[in-house]
Formats: sequence, C-alpha cells, structure tokens
Amino acid sequence: MQIHTLNSEEWTKAVAIGVAVSILTGLITLVGLKAGISPLPKPLGLAFAETLWESALPLPVGLLFHAVWVTGFSVVYFLLFADALTFMRAFWLAFVLWIATLVFFFPVVDWGFLGLAVTPKVIVAAAVLHLLFAVFLWGLARMTFGARIENHSARA
Repeated sequence: MQIHTLNSEEWTKAVAIGVAVSILTGLITLVGLKAGISPLPKPLGLAFAETLWESALPLPVGLLFHAVWVTGFSVVYFLLFADALTFMRAFWLAFVLWIATLVFFFPVVDWGFLGLAVTPKVIVAAAVLHLLFAVFLWGLARMTFGARIENHSARA
C-alpha cells in the first residue's frame, strides 16, 4: 500500500466529499436519535468532545468533531486508494473504523467495551452508520472520480 499524491483539484474534491459524507451520516444519526430509533445515547462526536472537555457541550461542537473525523478519514481513503476507489476499499476502511469505535471510542466515552454498558444494540447501530459511511464515500467518489474507478475497479 502506498500513499498517493493528490493534486490541488483532487484535494479539493476529496475534502468536499468528506464534508458531504459527514453531513449525510450526521443527519442520519440525528434523525435516528430524534425519532427514538437509535440506541445511541447521543452522537458519538458529542460524547467524545464532552469527555475531552469534561463538561456538557452544545450539539454543534459534537457535529464539528464528527465532521473533522469523517472528513479526515474520507481523505485517507483517497490518499490510500486513489488508484482504485472501489466499494470494497471503502468498506474495509469503514470496517476498521467500526472496530476502533467499538474497542476504543465507546470505552473512552464510558459506553463500555463494544458499547455494552449502553446496550448491545449500539454495536449494530454503529455498524449501520459505518456501512453508510462506506456507501456514501464510495458513491460520491464514483460520481466525482468516475473514470478512475471504472478504469481500475477490476484490479481491486
């Protein structure tokens, strides 16, 4: 695996896609919470920010944490896989991030290992959100960098 060089136009597109993915996944998280269908007690970005600052914070702070995190890892997708922006590569990135969420971030915010201090349902909720991350990332990459995907997708 190599880190690819992106030109300024590709950097702009990668960051824009990351912001779009963070908005889409953030909206889905908020809708799920407001509708009462999400088992998460609050958005993870907000819980993490509150843990760092050791105080209650407004939702926009959590959304900013979420946006930076998602945008950053979206750019990582382009830096690592610019030669073939496939769904499976987005999926495996999302899978690694899901595992990191379960074993690192959930315990850090006092939701327990795998989120079990809240409910086992958070494992599935986090999996769904990470799968959506992969779908949105790949879909927007395909729309933006279509030729790159089409020309190289058979290799990945």
